[in-house]
Amino acid sequence: MSTVKLNLGSGKDWRKDCINADIQPEKKPDWVLDITKVPWGEVIDTRLGRFAVEKGMVTEIIANDVLEHIPDLVSAMTNCRDLLKRGGEMHIHVPYDLSLGAWQDPTHVRAFNENSFLYYTDWHWYLNWEEKFTCTQMGLELSELGIEMADSKVAKDIIMRTPRAVDALQVILRKD
Repeated sequence: MSTVKLNLGSGKDWRKDCINADIQPEKKPDWVLDITKVPWGEVIDTRLGRFAVEKGMVTEIIANDVLEHIPDLVSAMTNCRDLLKRGGEMHIHVPYDLSLGAWQDPTHVRAFNENSFLYYTDWHWYLNWEEKFTCTQMGLELSELGIEMADSKVAKDIIMRTPRAVDALQVILRKD
């Protein structure tokens, strides 16, 4: 496969064009995977064919509403970085820390804000990473309150600091 997309936490977001990975076998993913413990060197047989689990094997990782559930996020992000080819992208959707939904789910172990990815990009040295990500895009998914504020020309930094105005962050990280 020349283009391999990995869809992490695919349980409710199964995609035909991806290797769907989930930690829960009952979700019937293509690959039962704990992203914090990647089985390097194993050969996985999926509906898209057999592949060896190797560094640089993935061109894109989709992580919609999954990172907030992972207790060991550093290991997960390290493995995502290692799975990606150089220039590959990680597309992330996570709850914003001031959103109504950030903490309503009892399985969430964290929420995110605009600084949450600094240790994987600018401050990668802190994690002893030589390879890192670059944040190429960060967008806000506004709630109804946030949309009303934006329509009223309230500054973005005020909206971001207003509880319940932002529901989620949409981030794209590129492996350098």
